[in-house]
Amino acid sequence: MHFLASKRKARKIAIGGRIKSRRQELGLTLQALAEASGLSAPFLSQAERNQTVPSLVSLSALASALNVEIGYFMEVPKDDNIVHRAEAPEFIDLDSPVIYHQLSSMLPGQMMDAILMTIPPGHRFPVDQREGEDFLYIVEGEMVSHVGEVKVVLKRGDSMHFRSQTPHSAWNESDRDVVLLYVGTPTIFGKRS
Repeated sequence: MHFLASKRKARKIAIGGRIKSRRQELGLTLQALAEASGLSAPFLSQAERNQTVPSLVSLSALASALNVEIGYFMEVPKDDNIVHRAEAPEFIDLDSPVIYHQLSSMLPGQMMDAILMTIPPGHRFPVDQREGEDFLYIVEGEMVSHVGEVKVVLKRGDSMHFRSQTPHSAWNESDRDVVLLYVGTPTIFGKRS
């Protein structure tokens, strides 16, 4: 078991009910939410029934479409501390097989996120495309990254830096966890004030 996994919080937040409740509160059909978020109606149906786990990127799109902050779906650490100690890691509580270790602080007007992710074997992130830049650095393991026409296997010590407007995805085809340092702009958790 990886060091992050051994300290992972046990509590998870099932977000399907929150998606469905907010969609119904706004009087939206699944199809209308799909069109507003750029996600498919079948995917949203599965997410509402907790049969699939939306990625942070998908949650960001849903938050925008449902006119809520991404914190509506999960608990984001609220500590204003600018120092993060190894003995007291902060995790983003999200019902996902990926472990998200928060490295950045909650600064007013924050321009970037830094997250250490532990990605289990077989996990695949959906294709994403948005404003900003992404930086990926492989701390442990290896994973496939696909950015525009570039498809490459990234191994320990490899990195990528690209504009997020280019369609991109990544997945773990290996039989062990990948530890990935992600730094990106704008923040994947939406506006912070």
